[in-house]
Amino acid sequence: MQLAAPHIEAESVDGTVRAVLRGSWVAAGLTAGGGWRSAAAALAVAGPAASWDLRGLDALDHLGALALWEHWGRRWPPLVDADDDQRALIERVAAFTPQQQQSAGRRVTPLAGRADAFGLQVLRALAQVRDFVALMGQLLLDLRRLLAAPRWGPWNDFSGHLYRIGAQAVPITALVGFLIGVVLAYLMSQVLRQFGAEIFIVNIIGLALIRELGPLLAAVLIAGRSGSSITAQIGVMRVTEELDAMRVLGIPAGFRLVLPRALALAIVMPLIAVWTTLAALAGGMLAADLTLGITPGYFMESLPKVVLVSNLWLAVGKSVVFGVSIALIGCHFGLRVKPDTESLGRGTTASVVSAITAVILIDALFAVLFKSIGM
Repeated sequence: MQLAAPHIEAESVDGTVRAVLRGSWVAAGLTAGGGWRSAAAALAVAGPAASWDLRGLDALDHLGALALWEHWGRRWPPLVDADDDQRALIERVAAFTPQQQQSAGRRVTPLAGRADAFGLQVLRALAQVRDFVALMGQLLLDLRRLLAAPRWGPWNDFSGHLYRIGAQAVPITALVGFLIGVVLAYLMSQVLRQFGAEIFIVNIIGLALIRELGPLLAAVLIAGRSGSSITAQIGVMRVTEELDAMRVLGIPAGFRLVLPRALALAIVMPLIAVWTTLAALAGGMLAADLTLGITPGYFMESLPKVVLVSNLWLAVGKSVVFGVSIALIGCHFGLRVKPDTESLGRGTTASVVSAITAVILIDALFAVLFKSIGM
């Protein structure tokens, strides 16, 4: 059956405008063709009429009633002629429609809207910080529990993470570190040759790679490779309701999920940093030999003299902090994933970005606090 298009006829009664609704104000009529556009245009022409007549409608459902209720400003006009069924339907729609937060005479300015949005972002950021601090505290409690009863620790998970995060990351970190060493040595050689200071390439490459670039590069690679993996693993457990099952069984998520990953990264990260630094130094020695004629033997002999061993200990120490931070950030965003795939993608992306940003900030903090060490 063909539904009549929704429209409004305006009548003048005693000097006032009376809006008489005609047609079918139902979902099938409003969504078919240009039904919704014609209804919106009719409501715009009717404007804030004081009197409304709904008795001539062919049909009215929840969608049509909602359109009228929104047009009326979520309150009844002074005069509405409607039968009992129509009035009951509109009252039902009004009961389940949230009331406007602003009064009728108050408008939300763009500045106020931006301020509200900024306030919500601040509250979300504070909630993130609160949850992250709680996760750090829970990690300390779980570590104390592990030290009190080490035989009951999650050692199988720990060994698996050591292999996946550490051993499987060796090829890519070595390759990237080697290439960075080659590029750095090549660029430095171009500058040092102009001043006849080719011999100082050992100082520059050794200090830059051992103290800063080696640990930082390794941490960025691990944050992108393993940090995203941690978030995705825990997020999938949320989607498949495994986390809920663990809670029902009384298995603490922090002890079985967060602790083994944090311990594994705390041990693996310094080793990966040293490995990446060695690969970068190899690349730097090769490039220095090809561009400046500085042999690897002279490079290896001069390196311990110009770069103090305290730089290596500083690099190892901050690599431990890098590893724990990456693990905590990955677990934090994984535990916050909602049970849907879209949230899983957003959480993984946020985890990688946050982990890399945290690594750079921590590196800057170490550079400021320990600027007098190894110099």
